[in-house]
Amino acid sequence: MTQITADKVFELIERSKLVEPEAFTAHVESLRSIAEQTGQSAILDDPLEICKSFETAGLITRWQSEKILQGKYKGFFLGKHKLLGHIGSGGMSSVYLAEHTVMKHLRAVKVLPKSKLGKTSYLERFQREAKAIASLNHPNIVRAYDIDNEKDTHYIVMEYVEGVDLQILVQKHGPLPYAIVADYIAQAAHGLQHSHDSGLIHRDVKPANLLINKDGVIKVLDLGLALFQDQSDASLTMEYNDKVLGTADYLAPEQALNSHTVDNRADIYGLGCTMYFLLTGHPPFPDGSIASRIAKHQNVMPADIRTDRPDCPGELDGICVKMMQKDPKYRYPDCTTVAQVLEAWLKKYQTEHPSISIKPSKGMTIDEMLEVAKSKGSPFSETVNNRLDDTSLQTTRTGRAGGVPLSASDSAVLRAIARSDGSSLDSQIDLIHDSNSPNSPRSKAQAISKASEDSRIKPSGPSPLVKGGTVNNSGTPQSAGKEASASKNTTASTSKTSQNKPAGTATNSTEKIATTDRESSDSDSSSGIWMGMLIGGLLALIAIAGAAAYFMFR
Repeated sequence: MTQITADKVFELIERSKLVEPEAFTAHVESLRSIAEQTGQSAILDDPLEICKSFETAGLITRWQSEKILQGKYKGFFLGKHKLLGHIGSGGMSSVYLAEHTVMKHLRAVKVLPKSKLGKTSYLERFQREAKAIASLNHPNIVRAYDIDNEKDTHYIVMEYVEGVDLQILVQKHGPLPYAIVADYIAQAAHGLQHSHDSGLIHRDVKPANLLINKDGVIKVLDLGLALFQDQSDASLTMEYNDKVLGTADYLAPEQALNSHTVDNRADIYGLGCTMYFLLTGHPPFPDGSIASRIAKHQNVMPADIRTDRPDCPGELDGICVKMMQKDPKYRYPDCTTVAQVLEAWLKKYQTEHPSISIKPSKGMTIDEMLEVAKSKGSPFSETVNNRLDDTSLQTTRTGRAGGVPLSASDSAVLRAIARSDGSSLDSQIDLIHDSNSPNSPRSKAQAISKASEDSRIKPSGPSPLVKGGTVNNSGTPQSAGKEASASKNTTASTSKTSQNKPAGTATNSTEKIATTDRESSDSDSSSGIWMGMLIGGLLALIAIAGAAAYFMFR
């Protein structure tokens, strides 16, 4: 390739129409004047220096400069928008930062590559995405302003979000603070609910499709795999959706089997996996091939969040586990419920920890806010009891050495529920029930207890809803029966321990479970033992009397 010359650079910039004619002429004259005054005429002979001078003057961008130096002058405009730079690329499109030539508003322009036009399905999907976005208007969803084409270049003009996606945010800062995770997932749930209300299932919910702007507002984007629920679009979805399923790390089990019949709960599963990623810094199943990861989503529950973050609040952990249940009927019924549960937890958490901030203050960036949060550390949250009384708080403080106890609405109970058939249990058990009711109805508590009891006494073997075991306080694998027993007896044993053990004494969960089981069995069997001893004594006396009589009358 022939090296580009200085004269060619001037020609390309002028022909590109990137710079207004008056501004172009004025800048060229300024360069010549500087060269004459300083005696450095080399600036007018160096293509790179010329481009840099246009950049410094704010007349072109770095991306435009690179294209000019490659000998290009076309393709900088799409309709009324001037392309300023390349933002990123997806599976079937490229996204550019653009400026409206009249209004000067910044926009994101998604362009379908010409190489994809040979496949009708790509164009159909692209147009379907435009229709999906255009039908939505919500502060937590990226808006679409226009769809158009110039000859064989098809594009969508969308809202430009000045920020970063959650995938990059976690890669940069690691797992996020608990309050921020709850806030981000709740915001995303609100956006997804609006989409569901409009008849659209996203089907590709993942961290990379959730943007956080400079004000701390989450924006859901990329509806390229959106599923229309009305009949008019069903045939289009079936015909052109071929092998496109979603992203393996966040794919709902039912979506891998048939992506055309999923409902809103598939998005809840993807959002739960996203929440898991924000809490741990990695997807639920980070290792293995795509096929093996999809298989794990079908049959295995991911590792406990507390393996990575031992101080994770129990209720927050429980929310995430419920969202990731394999069977959709055990998840939350809709994203509104997800948002409400998270917001209820967040309200309580912020009351306990008023110094925790979930929004950047004026003049502070998201990065700076996260660094401040990390420097403060991650305080332990109350997870023993859903009601914040002095006893439960003290039990948490004294019980850390033996592991963080679980609350009645924690993941251990959810896993126990998943083991039962759920036929007599309300599948809509949510954490807001216990959090908002100081005197919770006994019926729901009894239902939870029954699920745990059924799971412990009558194990039905491995279930695709849960993993085979969890990890106890010492890090040793624990059987399914023990886990269910722990979920049943935690509240009672914790209360008893907090009264009998001195402050600062570590509480061993295995000891608590054994003590509770032993005490309950004593009350049931004591009368039987004494009755047996009495009958045995009487029989012995009769036998002795009979023997004595025999020898006396012989």
